[in-house]
Amino acid sequence: MTKNNEGKKEMVREMFNDIAPKYDLLNHVLSMGIDKSWRKKVRKSLEPLKPKKILDIATGTGDLAIELAKLNPELIIGADIAVDMLKIGEKKVKKKKLDNIIKLETGDAENLRFDTGYFDAVTVAFGVRNYENLLKGLKEMNRVLRPGGKVAILEFSKPSKFPVKNIYNFYFKHILPNIGKTVSKNDEAYTYLPESVQKFPEGRDFMKVMQQAGYVNIEQKRLTFGIATLYTGLKPSKK
Repeated sequence: MTKNNEGKKEMVREMFNDIAPKYDLLNHVLSMGIDKSWRKKVRKSLEPLKPKKILDIATGTGDLAIELAKLNPELIIGADIAVDMLKIGEKKVKKKKLDNIIKLETGDAENLRFDTGYFDAVTVAFGVRNYENLLKGLKEMNRVLRPGGKVAILEFSKPSKFPVKNIYNFYFKHILPNIGKTVSKNDEAYTYLPESVQKFPEGRDFMKVMQQAGYVNIEQKRLTFGIATLYTGLKPSKK
């Protein structure tokens, strides 16, 4: 897929709306269920903070928001640009009787409607690589965090050690797109996934962008042989 950042947001919106009915199934199958343990690590990274208000950006069908409800916050807002994903998420939230805590809504990471300093924590799972303007999105997340608040970003990364690197590359480039196309009937979605991961500035390069966006105490934790990475950072406390 040879698309530049211009129009990327609309392309991502259409793509995720298209695959929404099969998204959860594919997520769990293609990650072999590991995605559930990754989301638990996001929750645990926020436990010491005891956040009362959480914003989950690129919430999709709400899996991370549902996991974060175990932190007993007062409010979780899950925002996403794909309406069809949110519709599925709302059903899941209602089924789990969490609709008094979790509110799902359409929202653009680069233009958030919330007041400055409103949230104790902001999370994103597998969404920042889809931002049209990465730095702008990270700055906007920082803006809506309170001083001392925490961001937790879960994103795919590329394993660097043999043989995981070789197995991963083969799976990501050949097996995953074929399974994705067969199940979702979308020719682009699971070709876009490995391409977007390849282009994403992971590791220290991404941490530098986080620093530019105003975060401090930035850390990264490689998960499952480097297949995913959990990045965390704080909004500086007021002096």
